[in-house]
Amino acid sequence: MPTLPPKTTRAPSPPWTSLDVRADFPILYCGERPVVYLDNAATSQKPDAVIAVTTRYYKSMNANIHRGVYRLSVEATDAYESARTRTAAFIGARNPREVVFTRGCTEAINLVAMTWGLQNLKPGSRIVLTQMEHHSNIVPWQMVAARTGAKIEVTPVTADGELDIAAFERLVGQGAALVAVTHISNVLGTINPIAELTQIAHRHGALMLVDGAQSVAHMPVDVAALDCDFFTFSGHKMCGPTGIGALWARGELLDAMPPYQGGGDMISTVSFEGSTWNVVPHKFEAGTPDIAGAIGLGAAIDYLTRLNMSRVAEVEANLLSYAEKVLRTIPGLRIVGQARHKASVISFLLDGAHPHDIGTILDQEHIAIRTGHHCCQPLMDFYHIPATARASLAFYNTPEDIDALATGLRRVIEVFR
Repeated sequence: MPTLPPKTTRAPSPPWTSLDVRADFPILYCGERPVVYLDNAATSQKPDAVIAVTTRYYKSMNANIHRGVYRLSVEATDAYESARTRTAAFIGARNPREVVFTRGCTEAINLVAMTWGLQNLKPGSRIVLTQMEHHSNIVPWQMVAARTGAKIEVTPVTADGELDIAAFERLVGQGAALVAVTHISNVLGTINPIAELTQIAHRHGALMLVDGAQSVAHMPVDVAALDCDFFTFSGHKMCGPTGIGALWARGELLDAMPPYQGGGDMISTVSFEGSTWNVVPHKFEAGTPDIAGAIGLGAAIDYLTRLNMSRVAEVEANLLSYAEKVLRTIPGLRIVGQARHKASVISFLLDGAHPHDIGTILDQEHIAIRTGHHCCQPLMDFYHIPATARASLAFYNTPEDIDALATGLRRVIEVFR
């Protein structure tokens, strides 16, 4: 039977000033009491600025884009393409045409797999992944490997949750065609050294794809500095709407890749004898896109830019440090993943309590965390566990949220002791 910690578990007052933006997020105050939202790695909450812009599109600008000559269509097109330009600037892309809007990070990876992958991989080609990849950066490559005869190699991680760089270089050096690596692990919080990994990949003639789903909302990202070849991310994890995301890729790669889907807007000419393709990025945006989503993503980028991503990263690093100190006072709690360079994700186990039970009891206290395998079953297998509980922080969280989590976990211990 675990010994309960004292009622006062709070560490000394954190030596930083929060961003004080909670009032921008109406969902945090809905219902009978404020929500302690600690599931930001799954999706972020949306500020009023994003909600207002998305609503305004439907109220006063709703029209299809690109081919209309009337005012509403022109305004919608301008807003959509402006969002592309701001997205490019936000990630350090030199040319907005290198940004392709997708339904999210998952579709962006699938786009690369089913276009570049099918075009360039062949029997014996090697794809190097890592043990910490999300299913979205595993399954598409398995599908392509099954169709092309390519082989998947997996870079191991250490017990602390860091990538084995020596093993990575050894695998890449065996003739890899493509390397696909998560920027930040959604389970461990590990921040991978992408610029270093890209240098290794390029030195051995491989292209580098970065899954940036967990990084763009939590740290400055510059694809030019990372020197990667493909970068993918989702809008809903960075205060934007669901159903929108982006693929950034080098222009010459996009030009050489075949279309992902056929339909309107991705063509230049069509006849029953054959068709020709539109220019990049429109070649990859068949049909009517999520116009409101793209405009909302632009608003989310404006919001994050005003906050300053370096400041966001600083605040979240301090929150993470405080959270780990507080959670270590909980008896029987073990944090999974102790990388030296971590983002604001804490996966943990609690003796005697299944993660799903932890999540259910915390929900009764209006505390939202994620439980399960987090779409990372191979990583769970590596640690010989079926699931973890996960608290993931964002810049609008506070030390009080962390204190509430600790109090909630004491309640879990009381239930199961």
